[in-house]
Amino acid sequence: MNATPQSAPAVLDRIRVVLSHPSHPGNIGAAARAMKTMGLSRLVLVNPKAFPDTQADAMAAGATDLLVAAEVVDSLAEALRGTSLAMAMTARRRELAVPALWARAGAAALVGMAAIGEVALVFGNETSGLSNDELAMCRRWAMIPVNAEFSSLNLAAAVQVMCYELRLAAIDPGLPPAISGAGTLASHDEVEGLIAHIERAAIASEFLDPARPKRLIPRLRRMFSRAGPEKEEVAILRGLFASLEAGPRMPGGKSPGMRRASDD
Repeated sequence: MNATPQSAPAVLDRIRVVLSHPSHPGNIGAAARAMKTMGLSRLVLVNPKAFPDTQADAMAAGATDLLVAAEVVDSLAEALRGTSLAMAMTARRRELAVPALWARAGAAALVGMAAIGEVALVFGNETSGLSNDELAMCRRWAMIPVNAEFSSLNLAAAVQVMCYELRLAAIDPGLPPAISGAGTLASHDEVEGLIAHIERAAIASEFLDPARPKRLIPRLRRMFSRAGPEKEEVAILRGLFASLEAGPRMPGGKSPGMRRASDD
């Protein structure tokens, strides 16, 4: 296919394309080809069924350098380390999810965040998509507006659509000017560390019954996804919970109690 070549915007170098548990090596190669045609180069594979593979090399059609440089990890949590925003591609609505974005708006949001830090676009397995646990790790999620009467979209084709949208957004991002004095957004692992700290403190204070956690942690994830906390804010909250864990102590050495979570 004929196309007009243009240089890849530098912001695309900070966007990871994550394929979680891909089952067909051909899709990995085709995804790499789709990425390279749009100027993206960061491919991360979470527990692929077959990789490296000759079929992946064949379907890459000249983008084998992306396959050679691809990072292979054991979990999505590892793939998202150091990112400020992870966006899941899924057509499946989940409970307690933040509002969905259409593909174009999702790409614009990723490019906007990539201007100041690492981001990730996450795709699930060809058959089952992303698990609920994996979806919960992503702050936002987006959908491609496919034909409702035939919504089947191949993994590599979905990657191609989104890489095109990312390139369009990078070429003309329409970013607002930087806010003077604004802090740096907390990374994925920093927010996850805060949530784990809150969970530990909640269990220790008997606010949370670990045998009956209900929806406390998913609701916390949803709240922080909407809030987009900065590094300094996460540090303040971590310090606050560390102080609460340390004391003060009541007479007799007992810690002041907190009521137990009663979230439905």
